[in-house]
This record gives sequence, C-alpha cells and structure tokens, in this order.
Amino acid sequence: MAPTFSEEDSQLVDSLFKLSKKSPKLVKSSPYPAPADSSIIVRSWKMNEFKYYDIPTPFPTLARGIFTVELPEKAGEKGKGDGGQKHRIVARGYDKFFNIGEVPWTTWPSLEAHTAAPYTLSLKSNGCIIFIAALTQSKLLITSKHSIGPVAGSPLSHAQAGEQWLRKYLEQKGRTEEQLATRLWENNWTAVAELCDDSFEEHVLPYTPEKTGLHLHGLNVSTKAFKTLPHEDIDAFADEWGFIRTPTLTLNSIPEVKTFTSEIGKTGQWNGEAVEGFVVRTHVTEPPTAAGKSVQASPYTPGSSFFFKVKFDEPYMMYRDWREVTKSLLSSKGPMSAANLPKSKMKRPETKLYVRWVINEIKRDRTPFAEFTKGKGIIATRERFLKWLASEQGRTDLDKAKKGSEETVTVKDNHTTFQKTIIVPVAIPGCGKTAVSVALAHIFGFGHTQSDDVQAKKAAPVFIQNVRTLLQKHDVVIADKNNHLRQHRQALREVAQKNGKPTRLLALNWTIGDRPQATVHRICGDRILERGENHQTLRADATAAKSHEDVIWMFINTTEELTSSEVDAVVDMDMEEGLEEAVRRAVDGCVRVIGLKRPSDEKIAEALEVVRGYKPSVKKPDEKGKKKDNGARYYGLLAEIDLEDVLGKKLETPPKDADKAMVRAAEFWEVLTNGKRVAKRPHVTVVHRNSLPGEQSLWDLCAALQGLPQPPLFKARLGNVVWNDRVMAVTVDDLEVVEGESGEGTRLGNDFLQGLKDELKERLHITVGTKNPNVPAVEGKGLIEAWRKGITAPGVGTAQSMKLDNVVVHGRIKGLN
Repeated sequence: MAPTFSEEDSQLVDSLFKLSKKSPKLVKSSPYPAPADSSIIVRSWKMNEFKYYDIPTPFPTLARGIFTVELPEKAGEKGKGDGGQKHRIVARGYDKFFNIGEVPWTTWPSLEAHTAAPYTLSLKSNGCIIFIAALTQSKLLITSKHSIGPVAGSPLSHAQAGEQWLRKYLEQKGRTEEQLATRLWENNWTAVAELCDDSFEEHVLPYTPEKTGLHLHGLNVSTKAFKTLPHEDIDAFADEWGFIRTPTLTLNSIPEVKTFTSEIGKTGQWNGEAVEGFVVRTHVTEPPTAAGKSVQASPYTPGSSFFFKVKFDEPYMMYRDWREVTKSLLSSKGPMSAANLPKSKMKRPETKLYVRWVINEIKRDRTPFAEFTKGKGIIATRERFLKWLASEQGRTDLDKAKKGSEETVTVKDNHTTFQKTIIVPVAIPGCGKTAVSVALAHIFGFGHTQSDDVQAKKAAPVFIQNVRTLLQKHDVVIADKNNHLRQHRQALREVAQKNGKPTRLLALNWTIGDRPQATVHRICGDRILERGENHQTLRADATAAKSHEDVIWMFINTTEELTSSEVDAVVDMDMEEGLEEAVRRAVDGCVRVIGLKRPSDEKIAEALEVVRGYKPSVKKPDEKGKKKDNGARYYGLLAEIDLEDVLGKKLETPPKDADKAMVRAAEFWEVLTNGKRVAKRPHVTVVHRNSLPGEQSLWDLCAALQGLPQPPLFKARLGNVVWNDRVMAVTVDDLEVVEGESGEGTRLGNDFLQGLKDELKERLHITVGTKNPNVPAVEGKGLIEAWRKGITAPGVGTAQSMKLDNVVVHGRIKGLN
C-alpha cells in the first residue's frame, strides 16, 4: 500500500524547481543517493533563511527541511511534473517558526489576534534535528535538517549519528526497520526528533545518560500543507518505538503562555532543570484584516498548524559570566575579591555564589585552573560548581541569595551610620543623568552641581570644590558628571573621606553591560539629537558631520566599569528606560538607601514637568572652525552585534569528534579572544573613498543617509563564518530597510539598496578579527571574495567556513575612519 499520490504535492516540487532555476539564491536543492537504496535519488530543498521573514512569502512552502523523490512514470502519465515526472514529498519538517518579537506576527498582541487554544508548550531540546521517514514501504530515510548520509571531513554526520540511535531503539523494542518504514509509509508521516548526545556533539545544556538520544517531538504529515499530530499521538509513538518523550504542557490562552514563560524565564529552569525555551504549538484562526502597530496578520493559512517559540538567553549568558569572572579573578594582581568585579556580571544570585565558590577553589588548589585563561577546563569547573550547587549547602545558600536577586539597589554592609550622601552618576552622554538629577533635586531638595556648568580651563578641581561647598549646606549632593573613569569616582571618595561627617557614595549606574556598543551609541545619539541645543556644551550636530557622535564613541571606548568596592551603594539604572521610569527607579533607590520619605505621584509628575522645561543656566559658545563634513574614509553599516556572544556559542566548545577544520576554527577563535582581537565595533564596509569616482553615486547616497536627522535602521542577515590562519570574517547575505522608519528615510534607504551592485553585495562582510596587529583588517574582504568564488587568493590562504543559523543584526549607515 503506497501513500495517496497528491497532485498538489507534485506541483509544489515543480514550483520549487522553477523557482530554483529562476532565483538560485532563493531556493537550492541537493541530490543524494539514498543510503538505503542508491538507485533512488533524494533531493533536499533549502530556502534562503532571510526570506522566511517576508510577507508575502516568495516561497511556495514555508517548510524548513523538505526531501522529495521523483516517482516512476506510469503509462499515460508522460508530461506530469518536472521533466515528465511526478514527485513525492518523502520527509517534511515544520514550517519556519520564530521567537517572540522576532517578526511582527509573533508579538504577544498579534498571537492573541490570530491563534486559538489549545497552546501546547513542548520543551525546546538543545541538540540537532533528525527526520525519519519511509523511503519505500520497507526502507527508511534518515536525514539531518538538510543532508543525508556521510558528510565530507566528518567521521560521523548528524544523520548517521541519528541512524545509530534509531537502530539501537529498534533492537531494544524487538522491531525491524521494515516495520517502522511500513508504519510511516501507510500514514505518510515524518517523525521529527532532536539528537541530544554530548558524546557526539556538545551544546550549552548537558544531557544525562537517560536523556541522551533521540527526543521525539513531532509527527508531520508529508504534504505541502503543514499538518502535525497532537502530542498525545507523538508520545504514544515514542513509547511504542523507543524514543525519548519530549515534555509538554497545555495552556488555554496567550496570556497564560506569556505568564508561564515569563516566570520560567526568571530562572531559566523548569522542573528543576535548565531549559533553552519552549516551542508553542497552536493553529491559525482567520487573521486580522488590517495590520496595526501592535497587531500583524500571520502569513500562514487559517486553520493550519502554527508554531512559535519562547527562547531564553539563560543559562548561556550566565555560564559566560562565570567564565569571564573566573578569568578576571585569575588575572587579578591583588587579592581576589568579588567587590573588584564589574557590577554588570554580578546581578544573578547564582553568579554571586559561583564567585564565592570559585575563589575558594582557586585558593585551595590552583592546578585545575592552570589553562583556564586559554579556554581549557571551563566546562569541568562549571560542572563541579553545579554539583556543589545541587548539594544541601548549595541549595540553602542559593535560597538566601535569591531573596535579594531582583534588587536594583545594592548596599555595602560596613556598619557605618552615614550623615551625608554624595550621589554619583556613572554614565555616558545621552543616558539621561542630568534629567534624573534635576528631578531628584526638585523632589527632595538635594544639592545639585553640574560639571558642565564649570567654565574654568581646569574644570575638575572647581567641580570637586563645588561638591565640597554644597556638602556644608545639604545632607545630599548630586555630583552631576559622567564619572565614567575610576579617577573621577576616586576624587569623590576622597571628598567623602575628608568631610567632617560620615559620608557615603551612592552611585546611579547606567552600565553599558552586555549591549553591543553600536546599540548604546544609537540610543544615546538619538537622545542628544532630540534635546538639540539644550545643553551647555554637547549640542546636537544635525549636519552630516554629526560631531556629537564622536564624543559618544570617546566615552564608550574609555568608560571604566563601576565595581562595588568603589562606592557604598549602587542603584542600577537602565539606559533604555524612558524619563519617568528612570526617575522612579532613582527615587526608589534614594528612598531605600538614604531612608527618605517616599514622594507622592503628584510630586514626581511635577518634577517631570520641571525636567521637560529645564534650560541650562550656562551655555558655552560653539567652537570656531567646526568641521562641516564628517571627513569619512569610508561608509559602513555599524552592526549592533556582540560577536563574542554570537560566535562564542559556536566556537568555544567544539564537539569531541569535530573535524579538523572545526578544531582549527576553535583554536583560531581562542587566539582572537585571548588576544582581545575580536572587533568591539563591528561594521560592514559599503564604499571606500579610494573607490571614487567610480562609486561616487553610492558614496553620495551614504552621505545623504548619514545626514538625515534620524537615519533609517537596516537589518542584515549573517550567513557564514569564514576563516583561515590569519583572519576571520562573517558574510552578509541579505540587507533591507527596517519597516517603520520615516518616509524620507525609507525612500533613501531603498534607493541605497538599489544602488548596491551584485558584485558589491558579494563582498559585504564583517571582519571578526585578525591574528595580530600586523595582519590588516582588509584581508577579511579578500578572504570573503575568494571564498565566494571557491578559489584561493594570493596571500589569503585556504578558507574554511561554517553556517550561521538565523542571525540578524541591525544598524545604520555611518561615515567611519
């Protein structure tokens, strides 16, 4: 008995053939002789990942992973399908699905508008996907997402590893391949599983022996339309054939899903175990007829199965913090102390416990940490700590630490009764420190002195004296300065120590934290533009030069992160918050640390009005001879990405049986990270002054974008990491204007994209880093060009590459030097 032939499925494959011939960069296919029967050619179809985001979709199917075969001709059926053939979908993956907020139709309001209960949450496994389907009535096809059988350069491919586990299950159940193939054949099903096996390939989350293997999480009907079976059927199938069940939970509304996942997201744990996230399975109702700011119609057919995911950053970010604080402790010249570690790394209760534990471990026996700074022993150290954390003492200590885990206020316990307080903003221009300071001064009557008001040539001593003077009249004085350097904070510490009465330092800390530098630059730059001329010295430059942006870069590059040892109390501020949220956060901190009476909402509202009407009492004249253009050497897309975060997940811990290329990539990555050679301000070069006059029109378009008061954001999809023994770079595979920008910005942005020639698009890349300062960054360009052409360029060396999955970055076009 064969699966019912579907003309619709065959026409889908025909359309894929036509589209791949017309637009090979949009759709590609790869033929493979089936391992079970080499006379059968299985074709794997792969779509351009970037275009899954588009509405309307350019694809005839949204399947992510689809394998087809040509059916033998029958009499009278000549001319059916491509080349006279009909086609059958052998294996079919899920339709492409997205994280919350990743696309407009997966915002919470949109999901509530176009989906319906039940909502089945299945645990997101931390492995690689495996498809199992019937090649024939008696033979199986076992694939990874896009390939079949062995992979060159790899001793064991993902598909082969999956097949090994399947054979083991069949043997344990006393079943045969023919029996499983028959079941899948008769139902036209594709079994979708996740291979989780640390001995084959390590991921962030470890798996215990009983949870190592194939986790079954789907049974799809192998058709054009996306149809997937309910989880009770999937669990029954897993039990019958020996697969590991995927844990699930069913909820009845989007608000319930949001509340549940928000709670899990606070700890990154479910049922006592670390989780990467959840895949939520539902179906599409009739989508809304009009898309608004908060609601976007789904691109999927009403009634069809529909998935979205809720993915947590933890525990990866926490594990990364553990690695970084350990390196800092090992490299410290003086005594190891948690007080000397950056505040941004010490927010989690688990990390506070880890630091205390690892300091004791290093003091007890430094031998296991001998190569930690070289990237060795990191996982083993983490596992030892997690084992301790699971002990009775660890659980008790963690419960104590969690009581204050959500605190935004940290107070040093030094048993001192303070009579005076100096409030110390720690910020960069554009964070909102003066706005918050003006509000606090109005609400509480604090003394307030601004460094920007000082007109003396040597402003620092005058500012410090102003603080001293105000302390004689006020119990609380705001030292309104960026205070981004340790020497600034130390000068205020000396004021506190020499004051006649016990005086504390209370920091309002606008930390850059783990945000990409380009993101911080955009947020602060936009605020300075918004305030315009309303500042003593740093006034918005709306010309193409945008000189205020250079000032922001200077602060970003020179800021020395605050540590707890420098002050007596800290209020953690958030630079992305609006004015009212920031003022309320600061007010709360002052009330709790200083012991003040909490002000009424009316008093806070009054202070906000004072801030909005604020004008500086002193305005220094503009500097003469201010440059009229930005003097750029080149224009580029300033990418808002943390390369160490994104690439570290791929390269820091290669699997034990990784091929030589992957091992070399990990080794080179270690060279870049240990040598601090990874780009902190990554960019995509678009056009260089040396390319003129040939690319003058493109240069002019970039200059016009730079000159807009608020230039449009672009989004770019990163494709492959490419490297040799000298340089590493990442390809940019697609670029488009982000929706929602101003009309003029969108128009110029689209003109710019149209002005990019194909040969220029082919060389777009981000240079990740070079081996040493003697290797010029421009080698990244030659590397990418050679890799795309499949050649070895002189001086570039043999290129290796690795695919990145679903990495999208945003940025603006900037004139750079």
